[in-house]
Amino acid sequence: MLTTLAASYCGPAPLPDNLWSRWNFDPWLLAVMALATILFYLQHTTPRQRLAFAAAMASLAIIFISPLCALTVALFSARVVHHVLLVAIAAPLLALALPRMPKAALLTPLTLLHTVIFWLWHAPDAYGLALQSTPVYWLMQLTLLGSATLMWSAIFAASPARSMASLLFLTIQMGLLGALLVFSATPLYVPHLGTTQAFGFDPLTDQQLAGLIMWVPASIPYLGVALLRLMAWLRQAEHHPA
Repeated sequence: MLTTLAASYCGPAPLPDNLWSRWNFDPWLLAVMALATILFYLQHTTPRQRLAFAAAMASLAIIFISPLCALTVALFSARVVHHVLLVAIAAPLLALALPRMPKAALLTPLTLLHTVIFWLWHAPDAYGLALQSTPVYWLMQLTLLGSATLMWSAIFAASPARSMASLLFLTIQMGLLGALLVFSATPLYVPHLGTTQAFGFDPLTDQQLAGLIMWVPASIPYLGVALLRLMAWLRQAEHHPA
């Protein structure tokens, strides 16, 4: 287990005393983010797209550069926060920032694809492998972010009724996974069996907290966008009553 933690991309599990010194200044990560920013701003974009892109990059900096990266090695609940920020905050912002292609017809398959990917990377064996290998770690991050960005692009392009149905499904499946974690009788994630105690959690409590985060706070972005789409639908119906 110590080997697994030492091999994690974000380094060994931190302690409370050194957490705030654990910023991740990986030169490859910084170079990729800088290149992506340059390429984006070389395009012709609207002020709204530029604002969305800046917010997305700020979210990615919190996810990958801030001490949250190190904390995810110690706490599974921090990993869940990391993944929620990735798929429910950074991804929709990127979908708003990048040139939107007509993907409304692909909404259902993209939603199902993202759901499968999300559940796959929260399976204990796949999750453990991602913490042992940097290439697998980035495969996890890129597939989560990529599938979520495509899905959100389709959500924004689809009709209010279809997008709300997709968002409701996403809320339900997130809550279901959260419930499985909350009601599990044993801790499922081996990499965290010896890393949570320094932060005052036993592994099962940490896992239950992760499930509660998935169950309630993680649903807020999906329900918030669903509410906005419903309001747009009602306004549209008001202007076109026929």
